[in-house]
Amino acid sequence: MALYLLSIIGGFIALIWGADRFVIGAAALARNLGVAPLIIGLTIVGFGTSAPEMLVSAIAAWQGNPGLAIGNAIGSNITNIGLILGTTALIAPLRVHSRMLGREFPVLVVVMMLSLVLLSDGVLGRLDGLLLLLGLAGLLGWVTWLGLAGRADPLEHEFSEEIPTDMRTLAALFWVAAGLAVLLLSSRLLVWGAVHLARAMGISDLVIGLTIVALGTSLPELAASIMSALRHEHDIAVGNVVGSNLFNLLAVLGLPGIIAPGPIDPAVLTRDYPWMFALTVAVYLMAIGRRGNGRIDRLEGLLLLAGYLGYQALLYFAST
Repeated sequence: MALYLLSIIGGFIALIWGADRFVIGAAALARNLGVAPLIIGLTIVGFGTSAPEMLVSAIAAWQGNPGLAIGNAIGSNITNIGLILGTTALIAPLRVHSRMLGREFPVLVVVMMLSLVLLSDGVLGRLDGLLLLLGLAGLLGWVTWLGLAGRADPLEHEFSEEIPTDMRTLAALFWVAAGLAVLLLSSRLLVWGAVHLARAMGISDLVIGLTIVALGTSLPELAASIMSALRHEHDIAVGNVVGSNLFNLLAVLGLPGIIAPGPIDPAVLTRDYPWMFALTVAVYLMAIGRRGNGRIDRLEGLLLLAGYLGYQALLYFAST
């Protein structure tokens, strides 16, 4: 048991470091090649912070544990909204101004509904996975088009301050390769520990994915959102969560469908998905506000955090 826990902790630490190095290298490389900061922030940074979930999901499905992969996708979304946004709002109340986020929130709701339709037959098949990944490609294309169209957005200035400006191309390539290698190795270590821990404790891979793995792979978003809020970059704090949740539904959930298609646990549709949907709609209404210029204050952050803790309690009692 101690060995499994150590492998999970070590995997988490290496995942976070690898994702950070990968994002820094990729963002610097893209900037050196002349890519706009807004596009870098909404694609490369969003991909980088979701890279732990994507690699863990792919490796878990490849090793025959699709339940862990599905749990990681949905559990990460619940963690992102309930724990990360809730904690961030408690530390520094968030004000959402960005018109870009005003477009992304409805897209997230639509993607959740479409994903639910694909899963409603109780099977995550290859066609479902392919459609989700095609949705990801469409999302990236849409974001790129918005950036190329020159639409003004407060995120443009905030992202430009986050991207390294003094890193040469060779150094950026090195960190991209090093970060990716660490991500791959640490994902395998984490999945190995999580699967064996689930077997030792007599619980399902799905529950481990919804709890321990989802929490660990969401740590980059937690750190990024808190630091952005403390720097008064509220749009990035909320945008990290919205972008990560879109990646989780389209990529992290799509990968097990491609790699290891098959039936899903009925609890995903009756317990986990409705909880994720309710939390997402709640934070959407908070972010919009009465006049379209929303504020997620400390009380609302406390409510989001309570929703996350309530879900963890539900999982605990369901498992025991």
